[in-house]
Amino acid sequence: MSRVTLETFYSAFQRRDGAAMSRCYAPDAHFSDPAFELHGAQCGAMWRMLSARGKDLVIRYEILSADSARGAVHWEADYTFSQTKRFVKNKIEASFEFRDGLIARHIDTFPFRTWAAQALGPMGSVLGGTQWLQNKVRSKARLGLDAFIANESAAA
Repeated sequence: MSRVTLETFYSAFQRRDGAAMSRCYAPDAHFSDPAFELHGAQCGAMWRMLSARGKDLVIRYEILSADSARGAVHWEADYTFSQTKRFVKNKIEASFEFRDGLIARHIDTFPFRTWAAQALGPMGSVLGGTQWLQNKVRSKARLGLDAFIANESAAA
């Protein structure tokens, strides 16, 4: 069942269908990566936001393992980082825990310093290894997600 969930999730990501990705999460899910720490409905909102904004987003993925309890995926994302208009080629390792066929826990890991150098240019190259820059990116990402969620709520 979880392999089906992962196929559904990443094929929706390739189509930039954030709503379909959202449906793959349990209501009390947890997601984390170097930019976000999210719970519940925030998880799906993040993917809806990234899918809506990623006009040139290209996703490739390989399911490394999957059973009813856990899964692992290697995926890559090519996109233009909207804030700087710089091209990013991010390589991510994802781990999953499932409950009732849905994603209960999702952790994406990637080298933040490498991402920062691509997305932010020289400043990212110099400061990408610092907690200060990661905290700044997390704060800005969270503000963007909060604004997206507020806009979705207002439109509903």
